Amino acid sequence: MAHQHSSQPRLSPSGYEEDIRAVLAPRLAYFEAVARHEHVTRAAHELGVPQSTLSRAMVRLEQDLGVALFARKGRTVSLTPAGRTFLGSAERALAEVEKAADSVRADADPTAGKVAFGFLHTMGSETVPALIRAFRADHPRVRFQLVQNYGEAMIERLRAGGLDLCLTSPVPDAPDLVARRLDEQRLRLVVPDDHRLAGRRRIRLAEAADETFVTLEPGYGLRRITDDLCAEAGFVPRVAFEGEEAETLRGLVAAGLGVALLPPPAVARPGVVELTVTAPRAVREIGVAWLDGHPDTLPVAAFKKFLLSRRGHLLPE
Repeated sequence: MAHQHSSQPRLSPSGYEEDIRAVLAPRLAYFEAVARHEHVTRAAHELGVPQSTLSRAMVRLEQDLGVALFARKGRTVSLTPAGRTFLGSAERALAEVEKAADSVRADADPTAGKVAFGFLHTMGSETVPALIRAFRADHPRVRFQLVQNYGEAMIERLRAGGLDLCLTSPVPDAPDLVARRLDEQRLRLVVPDDHRLAGRRRIRLAEAADETFVTLEPGYGLRRITDDLCAEAGFVPRVAFEGEEAETLRGLVAAGLGVALLPPPAVARPGVVELTVTAPRAVREIGVAWLDGHPDTLPVAAFKKFLLSRRGHLLPE
């Protein structure tokens, strides 16, 4: 395998990272096979490529690197010191590629693959565990990577490729997303049990116009719904505290810090009374969203179909 002079300039040591990757990546497996066999013909046979193709690839690799990797004697070769150094790195790189390939194949496995699923904090205590339990009755080996967050953060993660599906509210409307409404959840006005309204069962939201509210932080879907409902009732809520979790707000209501519009709790909490809001209609829509045009693995497709089949009865009674 004789060296041939190339008119193309070799890559500089500092190089261009993108060019180096483009030059080296396709040739690493060729180089590793030749180094392992110390014989071009045997390596070519293993790789299923012509011997001449493999010889030219190794010559070009050395020319691009500007370093002799092999000492040659006919079709038999041995590594130079530079070649031995390069082989160690090449083997580690190829092992990482193989590991990555095994990982993505495992995630796409029809029976034991992975679903990256995001959901709201308020869905975490009952709704999502019940959904996963029901789904795994027919798909017991499917794995879940679960992310609990507020709606906008989950949509960002969905767009970044970190989630396959997310259960969120309000149901997003964006050109790059597909979203399907699954259910709606009534919101209640939660007041301390010694509050002037605590003896009531029903209330118009306008009757709470003078109250102090505790709410979720801006950016949370429930905060947007709260602001919109109050605006529809004719007032802007006076906010005493902004939090990140609905049950924390319920505890603050019990402590007398204000009132709150919240979904029903998983377990009744002492110290508060939950009033049905008769006007305006106080509900939040729950939906599932995914990236438009994003191909699904078989486990993701199965879980998506399962979620859509729960339309109208997603939430616990």
